[in-house]
Amino acid sequence: MNALPILIVNLKTYQNGSGESALDLAYTCEKVAKQEDVNIAVAVQNADLFRISEKTDLPVFAQHMDPAEQGANTGKDVAETLAENGADGVLINHSEDQVSLETIEAVVKRAKKNQLQTVVCIDVPDMAEEVTSFKPDFIAYEPTELIGGNVSVSTAEPELVESAVENTSRTVLCGAGIKTQEDVETALELGTDGVLVASGIVKAKHPEEALRDLVAGMKG
Repeated sequence: MNALPILIVNLKTYQNGSGESALDLAYTCEKVAKQEDVNIAVAVQNADLFRISEKTDLPVFAQHMDPAEQGANTGKDVAETLAENGADGVLINHSEDQVSLETIEAVVKRAKKNQLQTVVCIDVPDMAEEVTSFKPDFIAYEPTELIGGNVSVSTAEPELVESAVENTSRTVLCGAGIKTQEDVETALELGTDGVLVASGIVKAKHPEEALRDLVAGMKG
């Protein structure tokens, strides 16, 4: 899980990233990871955790977790259940699922207690310093305005990626608009240890080809 660099594919809630289609994409990620000897993980809808963790050897991240404990907490996603259903880690504070700093700290704490790795997403580099005090495993810098677009963060905001790296002692990933080998190479050159991608793979006409292109950037 901790081998670096790492590429995390966030399947979001796209139709191509849900249910059986999510499993097909996970199989593709697993195939490329094994053939190219690189570390690829997937972040999936919590409803798909068991399906994908049972049928692949990929590291699997939940897309959401609440700080609630087991008990009378209807509708909450708690750490113990995520772990039991195969989660290896959890995404926290993605731009599409933002929470308060207090919640980030609480979720990281509960995740650690249940041996779940944590990826805390931030949309401004200055946030890295404060989040560092919570000791997540990864901090992922993703400026909201570039997510889902065709311009990568490593191209559009290289100085801000470097700033995020400088503002923390944790392992840094970056995401938003990452779609090509060059985008990944640039991200790593800026000091990150991997990338978080979504539409560039999930919405690609040929996901395996797109994934192999990104992986080529990891191997430099």
